[in-house]
Amino acid sequence: MLPNSADCTLEDKPRIIVFGSIIQDLISYTDRFPKPGESVPGSDFVSSRGGKGANQAIAAARLGGAVSIIGRVSFAS
Repeated sequence: MLPNSADCTLEDKPRIIVFGSIIQDLISYTDRFPKPGESVPGSDFVSSRGGKGANQAIAAARLGGAVSIIGRVSFAS
């Protein structure tokens, strides 16, 4: 179990390096889940940070790790 991050210094925290993607998620809300093969219109689009690497780095930091991330940031054209 990781120590409480408020109770330890940077030297006490487990050092974690995450290799993975860093992307921007685009999220849309719908009134219901679509059935297989069905399209359902979405509304209220929001963007948020995401990517497997970024999500894991955030989770590890919240658990008290001293986290660094190595990943590629790119922009879709």
